[in-house]
Amino acid sequence: MKLLTLSLLASSCLAVPITEWDQKPIADPESNNPYNPKYRDPYDHKVDSYGKNWQPLPWRNGDGATVLGPQNKDRERQNPDLFRPPSTDHGSMSNLRWSFADSHTRIEEGGWTRQTTVRELGASTEIAGVNMRLDYGVIRELHWHKQAEWAYVLKGNVRITALDTEGGQFIDDLQEGDLWYFPSGHPHSLQGLSPNGTEFLLVFDDGNFNEESTFLLTDWLAHTPKAVLAENFQLSPEVFNTIPKSEKYIFQGTLPGSIDDELPKGKNVKQSKLQFTHKMLDQEPRNTTGGLVRITDSRNFPISKTIAAAHLDIGPGAMREMHWHPNADEWSFFIKGRARVTVFAGEGTARTFDFMAGDVGVIPRNMGHFIENLSDDEPVEVLEIFKADKFEDFSLFQWMGETPRRMVADHIFANDKEGAEKFLKAVENPVEDPIRAAPE
Repeated sequence: MKLLTLSLLASSCLAVPITEWDQKPIADPESNNPYNPKYRDPYDHKVDSYGKNWQPLPWRNGDGATVLGPQNKDRERQNPDLFRPPSTDHGSMSNLRWSFADSHTRIEEGGWTRQTTVRELGASTEIAGVNMRLDYGVIRELHWHKQAEWAYVLKGNVRITALDTEGGQFIDDLQEGDLWYFPSGHPHSLQGLSPNGTEFLLVFDDGNFNEESTFLLTDWLAHTPKAVLAENFQLSPEVFNTIPKSEKYIFQGTLPGSIDDELPKGKNVKQSKLQFTHKMLDQEPRNTTGGLVRITDSRNFPISKTIAAAHLDIGPGAMREMHWHPNADEWSFFIKGRARVTVFAGEGTARTFDFMAGDVGVIPRNMGHFIENLSDDEPVEVLEIFKADKFEDFSLFQWMGETPRRMVADHIFANDKEGAEKFLKAVENPVEDPIRAAPE
């Protein structure tokens, strides 16, 4: 009986539910960790919970409570401003963030591909992105698209081939930071070079694009009668008995030689007058107080009529200033670092998102926003990409500095003369500074 009583007692102890009071705040209130009920921050400073290995909890200035149910703690550390948003966030806004880590990966011989389109990220209506990897000698087969294709080389080396509408051929070898652009319908191919091959970001000027629906050479030939192939190429039908029975898509090819060795030698072959490639990182950067900016659009890459882009290096603690874009949605791809972005949608609506390497963000045109580097010792590298022929933005700082001082003061500091004087002094020289250094 005694043993039975002890057994029942032990069972009942194990069955006692964990209450809210059993979950202690994870930080001492005097520490810099904001995830406890006694922490106060009326100014909503940034929090790098991932970099500092803090576990977010939904406490903000004494409000909130702990979490009793299931948790995905890694996700919460990656997205602290969703789990404990700034007090300035308000209203309903669609999701504007997606990670390529959540996209389906298609694995092929010597490579893979994954995409972020309107199907993965509903706000991505103007642009679709594809992340692709090709090993040494691996080929993304000869093909073309309905959409234009813009690309940024993330790592390694790649050879591209293309044909223009006048029958001119183009071949070039690219490395990290280089771009290519193929207008709609222009046939092309890609092949990994160097021992480690290549990885790149492809951008298409239609959010409904599907990488699975490209026009592939082998797919077309497999679905054309051999008698027609024979007539077209002036050969006997038997020559085509060994062609692939379906698409090859990504496959291991023979190793390429130099461009000179690979150039077609036919007497009627001619080189294209178009320049399909551009070395973005070789551009002279615009130096700002907080980082570097390089802008590539139709003004310095003339063939790129439908895609404009900016490459940003945002220094530790710095921020891409408050601004908006009037001519297109911003489709951002984060290459390095960690950042927070607050998007202002009007009608009292704002929402904050956190981004890491491999993440995609969409900011609809005309919505105000910034990009703030969460880390005090690591840079953020990000591409801002637009379905547009030119990069355009408006700076809040410049707007305030170039608007009559009386009007600015009446809007923001009508009852605070001292605050008005400090603000107007800060904006009296509105020099363009798209990436602002951290305040001292």
